[in-house]
Formats: sequence, structure tokens, C-alpha cells
Amino acid sequence: MDVMTIAMKASGASPALEVNISAELASVEALHDGQLITIMRNQNQANVVNPEFAKTSRKCPPFCIQPSELAPGVKTIAELEVLHFLQQINAGDASSMVIDSRTPDWVEKGTIPGSVNIPWDKLDIGKSDVAAVQDVLEKQLGVQGQDGLWNFDSAKTLVMFCNGAWCGQSPTNIQALLKIGYPAHKLFWYRGGMQDWESLGLTTAQPVNNN
Repeated sequence: MDVMTIAMKASGASPALEVNISAELASVEALHDGQLITIMRNQNQANVVNPEFAKTSRKCPPFCIQPSELAPGVKTIAELEVLHFLQQINAGDASSMVIDSRTPDWVEKGTIPGSVNIPWDKLDIGKSDVAAVQDVLEKQLGVQGQDGLWNFDSAKTLVMFCNGAWCGQSPTNIQALLKIGYPAHKLFWYRGGMQDWESLGLTTAQPVNNN
């Protein structure tokens, strides 16, 4: 059985769970594509990892193991910290964003509820279309262009992830953002990515089909 995608949380008291996220936390709500999703762990204790992430070896390069620290000042975080950011965002904090850096073909297989997909190649500063990158920086990340330079005073705090410790998509974007002056203290990296998220049986969300 694959990881469950939970629809809108029912009103009233939540049922007791046998598999909680932590001793103090059973579930977290996140708004994803206009739908409220309850993030919890799969309650089937016989559940096994998603086959998409069962592979242990991928050609390196490009799928090389990433370091635990990308750059000074950029904090590497895990699931509980990601969930904390999602709680803040769901409570109305517009100063933060959780970004899925993967390409849409991967996102269609499932992503972290509450995350926003900005494919790494769309934000590949120095290689992507300059106008497209500028559009992302200004309209989504809160960066302001000023006399040919960037002003990061109102830039959002970003939590970036991709497929896991062997994936270089979010690290590529983080390094590129640092090069243009994005403050390191506003960048957080979920190194475990979808590989760890899926292995812990946490809820995933699929894109809404509007057809």
C-alpha cells in the first residue's frame, strides 16, 4: 500500500492514532492547491516504502550523495522542522515558503502537502532564462530588483527539498541563490527530501486535476 493522501480533515475531535509523527504530534494541516490536507503517518503498520524510492544506487554523477552542510549559515533540517514551517504557513505566515525543487514529472508522483513547486531548472541562475528567473525571484520569493541589484530585505524564508540525499536539484538552487546574495539565514535545506518523507509514511499530495 502506498502512502495515503488524506483529503480535507473532518470537523470535530481527531481519532486516536497508533502511528503518530512524534510523541507530542499526531498530525499537521497544510493548504495545498486550495485543499486542506492532514499530514500524518501511514496507519498501516505493514506498509512498505514507495518503490520509487526503493532503489539504493543511481549513477553518480549526477546522482551523488550530498554533504550534510551545503554552505555556512544554511541550516539542514529534518521532518519535524519542515512540519513546523508548514504549521506556520497554514496559520497565515506569508514570510515563509516550502519549495519542491523537482521537475513536474516527479511532483506528479507525490509531494509534501503545502509545498510550492518551483522546478530547479526554472531557477537555475546563470543557465535559465534571465526574465524567468527574475519573475520567480520577484513574484514568488519576495526579492526586489533595485538599480540592477537585488534587495533581500523582504525576501521569504525558504525551505527547499528535492528527492533526497542523492539529489542535487535543491542544492543547486540554494548555491545559486547564495551567489546572488540571498541571505543564508533565510535558506533551509531538507536534505532527506521525498526519500525520507516517503520512508516515514508521511502523507503526500498529488497535483489537482482540473480536467
